[in-house]
Amino acid sequence: MRRSSSFLFSVLAVLLVVPRYDGPERLPMIRDRPHVTASAYVPAGGWPARIGALAPVGGVTLSSSDPAFGGFSALALRDGRAHLLSDGGNVVTLAIRGGRVSDPRGHVLHQGPGVGWDRRDRDSESLTLDPATGRTWVGYETHNQIWRYAPGYGSAERRSAPAAMRGWVRNLGAESLVRLRDGTFLTLAERKPNRRTRHGILFTGDPTVPGTHSIRFLFQPPDRYDPSDAAELPNGDIVVLTRRFQYPFRFTAKLVQVRRADIRRNATVSGTVIATLAPPVLGENAEGLAITQERGVTTVWIVTDNDGMALRPTYLLKLRWPDADKLRARP
Repeated sequence: MRRSSSFLFSVLAVLLVVPRYDGPERLPMIRDRPHVTASAYVPAGGWPARIGALAPVGGVTLSSSDPAFGGFSALALRDGRAHLLSDGGNVVTLAIRGGRVSDPRGHVLHQGPGVGWDRRDRDSESLTLDPATGRTWVGYETHNQIWRYAPGYGSAERRSAPAAMRGWVRNLGAESLVRLRDGTFLTLAERKPNRRTRHGILFTGDPTVPGTHSIRFLFQPPDRYDPSDAAELPNGDIVVLTRRFQYPFRFTAKLVQVRRADIRRNATVSGTVIATLAPPVLGENAEGLAITQERGVTTVWIVTDNDGMALRPTYLLKLRWPDADKLRARP
């Protein structure tokens, strides 16, 4: 009897200490060393010579047996390694050499909004990094918060719920986040304030640091497209990745170049479509964008989100912008 009472007391003590959880199944967490494979991707009919202003270099599909792999919503590159952020608080870093995945690493954003047990807590939709320090900033769409993490994603250094983002619709918020070379930050909401335009903010510095000012503007994407990521060109202009879903199951994406000089307080900015990705080249959910320089040539990288469906691979595409070197900094 004494042993039974002791056992019952232990159970009750655990229930008192551990918060009650009655929501959906916990999100899976990526392993430290996930096994990731890459397979060459060539669209039906082969790669076209040009996709708008871009010239395809090639692509791969990424797959893994790890249940937490996939669902990538953002992309950044540093020192030859891709940083892939999922919408469930997992980060995979890897390099691809000779068509093979090299040294894949998994990182979990243990610190973030909420307890981190379900998708509402870790709706991590945007990522940007400082190539000099390795620090990263993550935008949480549902909570409309921005968190800064130390190199390696081990700990959160700062966090902020910017006042300019508090009116953004939950789960339709900070879909894009990019740190510009001058130290400012730009973020775009996925939807609202209306069918034609999307909320945008240019932060005068690190958005997690008190005293940073917000410059609000509106972005007008192509009709029925929503922004999913953004990146900076060498001349300071911004490229916004936009995507559109059509029933029964069809995605298209457009890359839009926005003049940096047009982004001003209360302005409505649009831009120029530089490329359209559609079947048969790509019919998947393009969510992550990064721009790098390789031997003086501007290179555009795009990653897709398989929406957590194991039967859909993750696509990573590489394209060159041969004429981007002709772009000049604009006043």
